[in-house]
Amino acid sequence: MNLFEAVKDAVPTRTAAEHYGIEVRRNGMACCPFHDDRTPSMKVDKRFHCFGCQEDGDVIDFVGRLFGLSPKMAAEKLAEDFGVQYEGLQTWQPQKRPSVISKLAAQEYRKKESRCCRVLCEYLHLLRDWKERYAPQPEDGDWHPLFCEALQKMDDVEYLLDVLFSGTLDERAAIVKEKEKELDGLEKKIAAFSGRGTADPQRDGIPGKARGARLPEGLAI
Repeated sequence: MNLFEAVKDAVPTRTAAEHYGIEVRRNGMACCPFHDDRTPSMKVDKRFHCFGCQEDGDVIDFVGRLFGLSPKMAAEKLAEDFGVQYEGLQTWQPQKRPSVISKLAAQEYRKKESRCCRVLCEYLHLLRDWKERYAPQPEDGDWHPLFCEALQKMDDVEYLLDVLFSGTLDERAAIVKEKEKELDGLEKKIAAFSGRGTADPQRDGIPGKARGARLPEGLAI
């Protein structure tokens, strides 16, 4: 079977969702990660369908949407994460593969890597929104702090995600280790803003024209 057929045959969407940190109830319902879902509205089994935002598809569609990947990259990620064999897969390995993690710790490492990818993807989406939403106007004397953060962080986050999606095991493990302590703070920041769509300067007490203004200490990274 080719890559797409092998992945869809081997990995149900529910299995992938749980692997990447989505809590699925016994009845197959889960909170949809593609919109602000407070009560489970997404049915997850071999495929997935959200009765709230109408997102629908197979496991490759799900992972592509979750991590912002093309179908091919999503399928390759699934194949690597779940050890799926397919036609055209390069199976050769060096005699002694450099091991950053032991076999006993492999499952725990995969969870950490998946969390790192998920959090950085969500943060990147937030940064892109801020860059567009708070772009300075000709009459603005100072730039909005969230626009400044987007300019400062976007390139770095995009680079980290490129490595996590296409780098070697050693490269990915180094990033997971480096960023592990920052993820809690990023998750708090994402939750503070994404739950209401994005930040609102008036509601959040962040002046629209305040050069050097800082976010609350608990949300800073």
